[in-house]
Amino acid sequence: MRFERNPAGRVDRPLLAFLILALAGLSAPAKASSIPSRPPAQTKPAAPAEATPSAKVKVADLALRFRQFTDLTTYIIRDTERDVFLSLSNDRDRDLFIETFWKVRDPTPGTPANEYRDEIVKRFAEANKKFKYRTVREGWKTDQGRIYIILGPPKSVEYLEGDSEICSTELWSYYGDQAKGTPPHFVLTFYLWKGVGEFKLYDPLADTPLRLLNNSQNYNPDDYEAMVKAIYENKPDLALVVLSIVPGEVPYGYQPSMLTPMYMAAILDSPKKDIDETYATHFANYRGVVSTEYLTNYVEMDAQVAIVRDPVTDLTFLDFALAPKKLSVDYYEPKDEYYCNFQIDVSLRRDNKVIFQYNKELPLTIPADRLEATESMGVCITDSFPIIEGKSHLTVLLRNAAGKEFSVLERDIEVPAATGRARLGDPVVGFRLSDAPAATHLPFQAVDKRLNVDPKNTFVAADDIAYFFNVIDLPAELWKDGIVAVEIRGARAAGPFQKSLIIPLNGQPYRRTMSLTQVLPALEFPPDYYDMSLTLKDGGGAIIDKRSGTFIIAAQKTLSHPLNAAKNFALTGSFMFQYMLAAQFGQTDQNDKAEAAYKKAFELNPSYKQKIPDYAAFLVRAKRYDEAIAALEGVKGDSGLAYPYFLIRGQAFMGAGRYEEAIQSLSAGNRIYNSDTALLNALGACYWKTGRAESALTALNASLKLNPDQPEVKNLIREIEAKKRPDF
Repeated sequence: MRFERNPAGRVDRPLLAFLILALAGLSAPAKASSIPSRPPAQTKPAAPAEATPSAKVKVADLALRFRQFTDLTTYIIRDTERDVFLSLSNDRDRDLFIETFWKVRDPTPGTPANEYRDEIVKRFAEANKKFKYRTVREGWKTDQGRIYIILGPPKSVEYLEGDSEICSTELWSYYGDQAKGTPPHFVLTFYLWKGVGEFKLYDPLADTPLRLLNNSQNYNPDDYEAMVKAIYENKPDLALVVLSIVPGEVPYGYQPSMLTPMYMAAILDSPKKDIDETYATHFANYRGVVSTEYLTNYVEMDAQVAIVRDPVTDLTFLDFALAPKKLSVDYYEPKDEYYCNFQIDVSLRRDNKVIFQYNKELPLTIPADRLEATESMGVCITDSFPIIEGKSHLTVLLRNAAGKEFSVLERDIEVPAATGRARLGDPVVGFRLSDAPAATHLPFQAVDKRLNVDPKNTFVAADDIAYFFNVIDLPAELWKDGIVAVEIRGARAAGPFQKSLIIPLNGQPYRRTMSLTQVLPALEFPPDYYDMSLTLKDGGGAIIDKRSGTFIIAAQKTLSHPLNAAKNFALTGSFMFQYMLAAQFGQTDQNDKAEAAYKKAFELNPSYKQKIPDYAAFLVRAKRYDEAIAALEGVKGDSGLAYPYFLIRGQAFMGAGRYEEAIQSLSAGNRIYNSDTALLNALGACYWKTGRAESALTALNASLKLNPDQPEVKNLIREIEAKKRPDF
C-alpha cells in the first residue's frame, strides 16, 4: 500500500476505527520485495458490468460547445477518450466528461487554474491566427497548426526563401523528451510545394529530398547523394535535415532515415503519452454513481472473492476483500487522530439487469501513534451478502471521501446449482484464523473461526498458511467414514515440493454443511507457486468431488499482511438475508422462490415493516394485485413508509383495472414527492384510461421533463394528442 504526505495537514495513511484494538502490540515487518519468478496463468479480465456504449453520435450533430471541444482536443485526445465522449447520450454527461478530461491533465490539481488546458486553448487560437492565410482550411487543421498545438512554439524558426532550384521552407527547432521517445533535439521541415498553398510537413522517408527540388525531373529518384549535395550547395541548413529530423544525421548511402516514422509517431503521440485512459471507461460505466472529482483519482487495489456456504444459516454468501494500494485520511487536531469515510457500493447483474444492490458506509479513525503500524500492514476491507444460484456479474465500487479516491472490483460469478449430492466448496486461503464472535456473521467465516485474508495470496516462511473449505449437502453416512484428501504441489519443473494430508469428516460434529479449517506452517514450503487440490472421498475411496486453489510462497524473510476490517452482522437480523435473496429471486423471475423468501423473512421478524413495500412491489410485478393491496395494509398510516405505500398501492389498483382508486392513491403519493417518473407515468396512464386527456398529458409531460429519454411515454403522448377529447 502506498502512503503520501499531502499539504494542509493531510496524510495519506488509513486505519479503521474498529481495528484499533487489533493493532495493539503488533510490530510491523518489512514489506515484500520479491516473489518466485514463475508468472501466474493469464486470464481474460471480466467485462465491465455496464459496457461502454457502442452507439456514437456524429460530431456534426453535437451542440457548438461540444464541436469546439472535439476540435480543440483533436491532437491530444486518446482514441478511447474520444469513443467514450461520442458515446454519451446527453449534454450533462458531456459537460462532466469535459471537466474530467481537463482535470486528468491538470499539472497543479490543488490550484484553481489548469495550466495545461489554458496552454492548449492559447496554442489553438494562435494556430488559427498564424496559419490561415495560405489555405481555405482553418489554421489548426494545417500541418503547421497541428505541430504548433502538440509541441507549442518552436525554440527557433528559420525561413529559407525558395528559388528556381528549391522550395520555400521553414525549419522549426525543438528540444525533445527522451522519456516520451522523442530525440533530444530535432528539426521539423515545412515546405511550400511549387510556391502555392499551405506549408506541408516534410517526411524524409515518404517525401525524400526529391520533394524539395523544383526541378526534380533532372534527378534520378534513387540518387539521394546527388539530391542532398544539390540542396547543400544552395541551402546548407536545409541539407542537414533532409535525411532525418535529427540535424546532421546522415544514414549510410544517403538513404532517408528509417527511424523517422518512429520519431514522428512519438512526437505526435507525446501529448497522450502519460494519460491513463481508464478514467474514460470508468466515466462511461460509473457516471452518475461516482462524481468527477473521484474519477480522476482512480486507485488500483488487490481483491479476493469467494463463494462460501455458511453452516449456521445454511445460505450461500459471496464474500469479498478489497485492499487499496493507496488510501488517504484527514487529520483531526482536537483528538490528534486521523480519519476517513469509505463507501462500498455493490451491484449484482444478470443479462445487464441489476438484480441486487446495496451500499454501506465505513467511518474509519486512527490515533496518531498508530500510523506507522498501519502504514506497514495496510488495510483490507471485507464484506459479505447472500447470493442466489447461477451466473452473474459483480461490481464493487470503493470510495474514500478523504482523498476523493475510487477503486473498482469487477468479477464474473457463478454459484453452482444445488443437486442434493455432496460437494466441495473452493478452498479459501489466508494468513491467520481468529475467533469469530458468537451469534454473528462475518466475511470469510467458518462457524466460530474467521479467516484473515490477503488478496495477494502471498506468504513467507514466518507465516502460517490458514485455509478453510465447505462440504455441502453432506449426508450422515458420508460424514461417518468420508475424508477430504489435500494435495499441495509446487510448480517448479525440477523436483517440486509436495505435501499430502487427510482430513476426516467426522473430526467435528455433524452438520448438513460443514466448514473445515486447517493451519500449516509456511516454513515447510520452499519459495514457489503452489496448487492445492481437495478431493472428497467416501469410506470406500470413491471420488465424489474435487476442488482446487493456489497460493505463493515468497523468498523474503518477512511480509506485511493487511489488517482485515469488517462490520459484525448480528444473526438476530438474519431475516434480512431472506429479504436480500427475495429481491434477487424476484428480479430473475423466480417468483415461487421469491415469495418463499419473503414469507420466511416475515416469519423470522413480523414486526419489521420496512420491507413490506418491497414484497408488495414484487406481488405487483407478479400480477397478484389484490394480494399486494392486502400486504400494504401492514404499513398503512406509517409516516415513514407513506410514499411507497401510496405508489405501490396505486400501481396495484391500476393493474387490477381499478383506475379511480389508483388515481386517488397515486395523487396522494404525488403530494408527498412529485418527481418520480414511475408514479407520474402510472398517473398519466390512469387518467387516460378514465378519459381525462388533459390531466394525462400534464402528468406525462411532467415525467418527460424529468427524464426526456422515455420513448414509450412519448408514444403515449402522441396517441393521446391524436385522440384527446375535453375532460369533464
